[in-house]
Amino acid sequence: MIQSIPLKKLVPSPRNVRKSSDVLADLQLRADIAARGLLQNLVVRKGKRGKFEVEAGGRRLAALQALAEEGTLPKNHEVTCLVIEGEESEVREASLAENFQRLAMNPADEAQAFASIIEAGATPEDVARRFGLTVRFVEGRLRLASLAPCVFEALAEGTITLDMAKAYGAISDVERQAHVYAELQDAWYQITPDTIRRMVLDATVRGSDPRAVLVGRDAYIGAGGRIERELFDDDASESWIDVALLEDLAHKAMEEAAKKTALEYGLAWVRPTLGTYVSHDLVEGLSRLPCEPAPMTEQEAKELGELEADYDRVAAVLEDEDSHEDEVAKAEQELVVIDRAMRALNDRPPVLADELKPEAGAFLVLSRNGEPTLVPQFYTETEVIADEGVVEAVEECGAVKPKGSSLSQRLLDELAVQRRDILAIHLANDPALALDFMVFTLADADGHDWRARKASTLVGSVASGPVAGFEAKDAPASAALAEFAGSLDESWRSG
Repeated sequence: MIQSIPLKKLVPSPRNVRKSSDVLADLQLRADIAARGLLQNLVVRKGKRGKFEVEAGGRRLAALQALAEEGTLPKNHEVTCLVIEGEESEVREASLAENFQRLAMNPADEAQAFASIIEAGATPEDVARRFGLTVRFVEGRLRLASLAPCVFEALAEGTITLDMAKAYGAISDVERQAHVYAELQDAWYQITPDTIRRMVLDATVRGSDPRAVLVGRDAYIGAGGRIERELFDDDASESWIDVALLEDLAHKAMEEAAKKTALEYGLAWVRPTLGTYVSHDLVEGLSRLPCEPAPMTEQEAKELGELEADYDRVAAVLEDEDSHEDEVAKAEQELVVIDRAMRALNDRPPVLADELKPEAGAFLVLSRNGEPTLVPQFYTETEVIADEGVVEAVEECGAVKPKGSSLSQRLLDELAVQRRDILAIHLANDPALALDFMVFTLADADGHDWRARKASTLVGSVASGPVAGFEAKDAPASAALAEFAGSLDESWRSG
């Protein structure tokens, strides 16, 4: 029931699910209450010695108490409250529901609250239904509740981000999580979720790992790194034990390579990453410069024409039903060579106008063979169109004026990636559609035209699309697909 209760009789409840808050938001709330009064009643439960414990509205209670301390409100100020009764789990659930309608809760608070409700007998489906959330969201928060205590406390205090906490949760071994967390406390370089994920998954690193190839065995041992070898191990299969040290050395090597690359290409900046691709968090807040591929020279155009003629000539051998088996086998090998040469001519990196280079940058990734590689995609931290000269430069890059109604092959490929992600997230959430798609793909693959392309880029063996390193920034399907992939249990892969 609704009841007016003196402020001095109200105390915070130990069951209130919110454990953290925002200082600026609290000050704003205090000023708002001082100006307009309490617009939303508190939710309380009878406590001991005539006191009432505030189950929902802890921030508002703190604001009222602060106003009373400074004399803005009397200490016996009457506060409108909703008095509730029930089991502790029901009260905690009411507190959680009320908080979800207010200032966004810290993920750690949400995790503890969800875990408490589950322990009281509810299921993740029940919690999701009661609070209008997805089951995946609830399960994700429950996984956070099972993190190593030091990691969970860091999340609650805001020392690490939610993405970092999820990276620690890539494995269920809390001892490994705590060990990696301790190792990274003295890291001088920027710690990313990818760094954490690699370290928790890799208790040791093989000598063939790209980071190991980059750093080199002598440099690693010289810095105090330890290596273990089994009887039949070689340099590639031996185990490098000190992963944090290896990450440190690899970051330094990539930093040096990035500085040299920036000078070589005349770019304002080049940022390194130990990942094999440019992740979404790295390009957050940047504007991409969609430059066109460099035009072919007359000699290259001539070579491409000759290759196309050779392709048609060899393809005719395969199309001829009277061709001998040896001729067919030879033609197939020749087509592979010709196709590779044509791709080398057609797959041309984009060219950035000289006028844009003073404000442009790019990313340096670590290839699978351990070599620092510049990704041929350019970004800027400022607006692309700044003056007439920059406008002309951007037009030359194809960012302002498209040539006629045609689109570049690069753009078409990137749109294909987004179409693929949209299809993939639908397949992941609709088993019936997935079955239909699988049957269609199997039937479509039973064609007789050897030149026919595959109907789908969704294959189990390769998780890649038509554009290497491309990530659809802010695309809902891509973000949903990444979240879905992160929720999968991959512990079976290490068995």
